Amino acid sequence: MSSTSLAPGRVAGSGPDPVGTTSTAARVVRGVVKVLSYTVLVLFAIATLIPFIWMISTAFKPNELSMEMPPVFIPPEPTLKNFEVFFKQMNAWRWIFNSVVTVSIITLGHVILYTTAGYALAKLSFPGRRLVFGMVIIALTIPLYVIVVPLYQMMFQFGWMNTYAALIIPALVGPANLFLMKQFMQTLPSSLIDSARVDACPEWRIFLRVVLPIAKPGIAVLAIFTFMGYWNGFFWPLIVTQTSEMRTLTVGLTSVRYGSFDYGSLMAGSLIAAAPMFLVFLIFQRYFLKGLTVGAVKG
Repeated sequence: MSSTSLAPGRVAGSGPDPVGTTSTAARVVRGVVKVLSYTVLVLFAIATLIPFIWMISTAFKPNELSMEMPPVFIPPEPTLKNFEVFFKQMNAWRWIFNSVVTVSIITLGHVILYTTAGYALAKLSFPGRRLVFGMVIIALTIPLYVIVVPLYQMMFQFGWMNTYAALIIPALVGPANLFLMKQFMQTLPSSLIDSARVDACPEWRIFLRVVLPIAKPGIAVLAIFTFMGYWNGFFWPLIVTQTSEMRTLTVGLTSVRYGSFDYGSLMAGSLIAAAPMFLVFLIFQRYFLKGLTVGAVKG
């Protein structure tokens, strides 16, 4: 008997192990696919960031360099002149004030209205609850542009054109946010609410002391979506505002574009308009990510 022992399933002189060769080839293929995937993702990220980089660069460089080809992404002599022109020659402060006032009131209104309404639809039993929720679902299927004409006529008949009422009151109605909060409230443990009811705690105190503390992630998501959506709002403010003093920042920027070809001032205003959205997301990022994963795993 030979002193050399063969592994089970191996025959002398049969060549290299096919199983080992297959596993090595599979690792190579997975490595190549991984490298290609990361390469594609990096290229897409760069393509997405280029407009933002160009906006920031143009905001801090002289206007004569704004349309230079090839584009200069790093200005040789950064300047704040574009911001000075934007604030001096335009009603920029008024536009920012209008945006801050309207969006703050709308966001606060959505948080109050749809947090309470979502709790009622999810955790309270009352006649017609299913009918109300069904109407919310139907409202979600109606595009905004379908109701623009009758809504515009209402604003005109009420005498609200070119006022804060036209900018704020119609925006307080949002079936999407109501649906969001109703679905989120359903994920909250009903045992805590039932325990408070057994202790004869009034419903308003249950909502304030029990529901709100554990609903912070959902409220943060609601506030972020509302703020970003209406801060970027353009169509409705455009048709209900008639003077420069009542325009919001996004609508006011169009007058900078069409009034002149001062791309430096335009990019300075665009940077100012984009800054609050980045700040809001960074501040509430923890609640935002937590709110997206609530209810994703049972148990």
